[in-house]
Amino acid sequence: MNAKWIKKGFIFKPNGEREWQNNSFLTPQPFLLTPEIIRVYGSFRDSAGVGRIGYVDLNAANPSEVLAVSETPVLDVGLPGRFDDNGVILGDVLRVEDKIYMYYVAFQHVAKVKFYAFSGLAIGTDASTFTKVKQTPVMDRSDEGVFGRCIHSVLFENNIFKVWYSTIYDWKVINGIPYPVYDIKYTESSDGIHFPEKGITVIQCAENEYRIGRPKVNKHPDGYYEMRYTSDTVEKEYKAGYAISQDGIKWKRCDEQRALYRSNEGFDSEMACYPVVLTTQYGKYMFYDGNGMGKTGFGYMEMLDKK
Repeated sequence: MNAKWIKKGFIFKPNGEREWQNNSFLTPQPFLLTPEIIRVYGSFRDSAGVGRIGYVDLNAANPSEVLAVSETPVLDVGLPGRFDDNGVILGDVLRVEDKIYMYYVAFQHVAKVKFYAFSGLAIGTDASTFTKVKQTPVMDRSDEGVFGRCIHSVLFENNIFKVWYSTIYDWKVINGIPYPVYDIKYTESSDGIHFPEKGITVIQCAENEYRIGRPKVNKHPDGYYEMRYTSDTVEKEYKAGYAISQDGIKWKRCDEQRALYRSNEGFDSEMACYPVVLTTQYGKYMFYDGNGMGKTGFGYMEMLDKK
């Protein structure tokens, strides 16, 4: 479980060439497009901070080599008044039989709190064209998450969609700025579209934390589950974490094994967050965002021991 990782460095950040890609590459989500190409989906923000999902294609043998950047969004915002009218970020992307499921978290501005954030689903037959399955959330508000229910990790096992998500149930004001309060839950679905109104709480905030989320779960070859997430403290230490589980429900936090830390300088000198792992024929990589939740772009690490 004590894998050795080494930072390989910065990969990409938007240069403002296109208005919808004005700044940030938020919540990178790698997807093995072919054995030779890694497609990293992410949320590009425009000058107003509204995110749309696009991608950066990388050489699987050398992920620091950018092969292509999407010219148009693969998933755009919704029409005014809909739950996704003020930006979308990545949840997860996975193959389900002959289709590709893209779960996303959508934002809507409202009058008396900072935002609402609920989860949608778009399905494609290729990796560039996605159609929203409905114009309302697949995971909507409920008593467990009155401000947000955000799908971040989905595994399709034994014809069951296993889902790890965050619930926003309060707000914490720090230095005059409201921040969402959330923890991590688990639920299941038979079709990936309909979900119970209440899940199982699997990881809660530690005493000095007020939010812990963006859970990214993968199954280790040895049979146990690994989770990487990001947490925040009142002192505003936004950092990565790590946990393990035998069943995906009962988790043990092992943050000392998180591997991802801030660098002394460079694009991730202030923040290293949103880690997610992808295994390829060339190696095992961890992609993550840098300073400002991706304003300085994203980079990657590589596992030295290939287990």
